[in-house]
Amino acid sequence: MAERADAAELPTLQPRLPREPEFLEQLAALDVDCAPVVAYGALVPQAALDLPRHGWVNLHFSLLPAWRGAAPVQHAIMAGDEITGASTFRLEAGLDTGPVFGTVTEKIGPRDTAGDLLGRLSVSGAGLLVATLDGIADGSLVAEPQPAEGVSLAPRIETADARIDWSLPAHVVDRRIRGVTPAPGAWTTWRGDRLRLGPVAPLPDVELPAGEVSAGPDGVVVGTGRGAVRLGDVQPAGKRMLPAADWARGARPVPGEQVGA
Repeated sequence: MAERADAAELPTLQPRLPREPEFLEQLAALDVDCAPVVAYGALVPQAALDLPRHGWVNLHFSLLPAWRGAAPVQHAIMAGDEITGASTFRLEAGLDTGPVFGTVTEKIGPRDTAGDLLGRLSVSGAGLLVATLDGIADGSLVAEPQPAEGVSLAPRIETADARIDWSLPAHVVDRRIRGVTPAPGAWTTWRGDRLRLGPVAPLPDVELPAGEVSAGPDGVVVGTGRGAVRLGDVQPAGKRMLPAADWARGARPVPGEQVGA
C-alpha cells in the first residue's frame, strides 16, 4: 500500500501509534474529509477521530454486531456460521461499536478456510467501502446504530489457541483447523515435536480413540471425541508441508500411538 502511494506521489504517514503528537499534527494539516480504515491493529484515540470532517470509516469483516474484534473471519468459521459478511461503520472509541453505514453478505462454504473467506470478503468489502465513501460524499448515506442484541466477540487468535484438542468432536476439530488456516496455522504434537496441520475431512461415523492415529489404504485418520478426521497435508518440525500419507510412511505410527500426547 505504501509503495503504491509513493508511486502516485501521495503522502504516506506511518506512525508507530496513532496517538503520537507528530502524527496528529500531520493529519490535521492534511485537512481530510474522511479516513477509511481496513484491518488496523491499534485503537484510534479520540483526538484523531475528531480530525476528519466525516470521521473515520472502518471496513470490518463481519455482520456487526457479530464478531467484534481482531479475528472475525476466523471466529465465524470456528463457530460454524453459515453466513457472514462485511460492514462499514463510523469508528468510535469503543471496540467496533460505531453506527453502521452498510453491509454485504457472504456464504461460508463447508470447506472454506479463513484465507478463502477473507479473500472473497476483501473483494466484496472493497466495493462496499467505495460505495460507503461515495454515499458519505453526496449525503445519501446515514449510519444506523448497531442493535444491542447479537453481540459476539472475536479476539485475536494466538499460536497457542491454534493447538488442536482431540477430545472435541470431529466437526469442531474441522472448523477450528479451517478457522486458523493459513494463520496462525493449526498444530498438534507428534513424538514430542510440533506437527502443523492443513485442513482435514471429518469422518463422523468412524470410531477411534481421541488422538489415536491410524494409517491405512483410506489415508491417515485421527480419532476425536466423537468421530474422526482424515488428515490432509501436514508439516513436521523443520520440514516442508507434505501429504499425510507420505508423512506416515516415514513416521510409521504404531497401533495405539497418538498425536497431541
